[in-house]
Amino acid sequence: MFKVCTYNINSIKARKDLILSWLEKRNYDIDVLCFQELKVEEKYFPFEDFKKIGYHCYVNAQKRYNGVSICSKIELENIKKEFGEEFFDQQKRLIAGKIKDITIINVYVPHGDIRGEDKYYYKLDWYNIFLKWLNNHFSPDEKIILCGDFNVAREDIDVYDSSLLKDSIGTMTEERESLEEVLKWGFYDTFREKYPDQQIFTWWDYIGGAIWKNEGMRIDYIFVTKPLLEKLVDVEVDLWPRRRRKPTPSDHAPLIATFDINI
Repeated sequence: MFKVCTYNINSIKARKDLILSWLEKRNYDIDVLCFQELKVEEKYFPFEDFKKIGYHCYVNAQKRYNGVSICSKIELENIKKEFGEEFFDQQKRLIAGKIKDITIINVYVPHGDIRGEDKYYYKLDWYNIFLKWLNNHFSPDEKIILCGDFNVAREDIDVYDSSLLKDSIGTMTEERESLEEVLKWGFYDTFREKYPDQQIFTWWDYIGGAIWKNEGMRIDYIFVTKPLLEKLVDVEVDLWPRRRRKPTPSDHAPLIATFDINI
């Protein structure tokens, strides 16, 4: 079996000990870890800590903000950190690499802002440029895993209160349409393919004990192209790291997909 995880850790410095404890608890069963929001420069990433437990880490990061990484038990090839595109090279939100014939793409899509603000347009532009990048470099016939924090809840079932959150950041029609265009390119939502009617979340606000009330949103995804959909076994949200009080958790929980693949 081959397990891939996406996890917005909201600072690798703050979350390192929690992540290492969590991986030990799982007996290091995850083959590929895709982290978002590292919030440190590459030189401060704890490469040695992950190396000690069997992971090769590849990082595209910047000081204080954003940052993505792929940590894999198997060394990656064709690592892509620079893209010749201002949206991707100025803010470090994208990294890609290959494991044999499988391409792993890890993204941290901009959070955005209320309609009409600069960050709102930046988010929509990022999606458009990302779609062009996919068209220029890949085919839906290839084996591709696209994962990360997309900062959009696909449907009303993906938020705890669709009336309260209607037309807010992450649920606006324009944002959802942008995400759906990525899926239409040739991706499948692994969790929704396995659990079409189940409501489960990957993010909960720190305020008001939202995790204990399950007042969350599903904004983290593992998308795959059809050749990998056929190998999909299961998808789970592991709530253990999010429900910790100490060390302080991220506001996201890890999402893990299992494939019937021997690497």
